[in-house]
Amino acid sequence: MKKFLLLFAAVSSTFFMSCEGDPGPPGEPGINILGQVFEVNIDFTQSNDYRQLINIPNNIEVFESDAILVYWLEDVVDNGGGTLDVWTPLPQTIYLDGGGSFQYTFNHTFIDVLLFLQGDVDLGTLGNGFTNDQIFRIAVVPAEFGDANLTMEEIENSGNFEFVGN
Repeated sequence: MKKFLLLFAAVSSTFFMSCEGDPGPPGEPGINILGQVFEVNIDFTQSNDYRQLINIPNNIEVFESDAILVYWLEDVVDNGGGTLDVWTPLPQTIYLDGGGSFQYTFNHTFIDVLLFLQGDVDLGTLGNGFTNDQIFRIAVVPAEFGDANLTMEEIENSGNFEFVGN
């Protein structure tokens, strides 16, 4: 009897797994929007007050609501068949062996990005490895302002969200 039930369960599960229903209605066409990135190589020196203003290239359209992210090329590592870039998001704090720290950081508008160093040490004492030929990747991520005035009922009725029960 157990063998019969096992055989019946296997046949039943195979039958139900092979069933397909009618295809649903086609969805609306999607939008494919990609962020854009560019890289800059800068030197932080006493003459530029350890800061550099970077204009966003004209071929990149930036809106007031877009997000600007900046990454520092912290290291390049060998992976056995080539090299890999190690990108670290800003702000990034560096703790010095002799005590103290400094930070690679930034602020931005929708037309430029200001990269700068700040810290609790004399920035003039930092070695060239921290200040010269620093490479940053600046990413412009498309975004739009959210409508914070929706009630929970309006959100539920919009059909743009899927609610998952416990």
